[in-house]
Amino acid sequence: MKLIFATHNLNKVEELNQLLPKSISLLSLNDIGCHKEIKETGKTFKENAKIKADFIRYKYGLDCFADDSGLEIEALDGAPGIYSARYAGPNKNMEANIEKVWEELKEINNTRAWFHTVFYVHFCGKEYELSGSVEGSIILEKRGNKGFGYDPIFVPKGYKKTFAELGDNVKNKIGHRAIASQSLIRILTHL
Repeated sequence: MKLIFATHNLNKVEELNQLLPKSISLLSLNDIGCHKEIKETGKTFKENAKIKADFIRYKYGLDCFADDSGLEIEALDGAPGIYSARYAGPNKNMEANIEKVWEELKEINNTRAWFHTVFYVHFCGKEYELSGSVEGSIILEKRGNKGFGYDPIFVPKGYKKTFAELGDNVKNKIGHRAIASQSLIRILTHL
């Protein structure tokens, strides 16, 4: 089965391909010739995921899903949240995003944070909203070279290493997209 993942982010596609059974093949927007940047004008993860999934469903008529994910930090009132990729500006510069997080946490002791994702799915004429979260904390140094985004500064609850140190094996079991993907698998395989 082929399913469109409404993203240009190849890191996300690779991560989800590792989580899904081999019988499900994900295609990115690039794979279907959609090079348009779908504007995320929503105010929540759900709204942004739905905007992207609806665009693909209604323009191409294909079963698809989209996610909107981000890092939420308790002491920053949930920021960066839906602006995680563009926190330091429109260029999606992760080094600058991390530096901005550190700057805003400089005088704050509470580093509690969580990654959150919402999948919005169009499949076999039905729509679904799925979500996943993983709690942890932010550290004020980068550690590890695996993963992407904020992974080098996020230590999941119950661990001493960052997602970037723990690597795919752990992240693919406890991560926010891993949790949401379990629900996605149940829908796709009608369990």
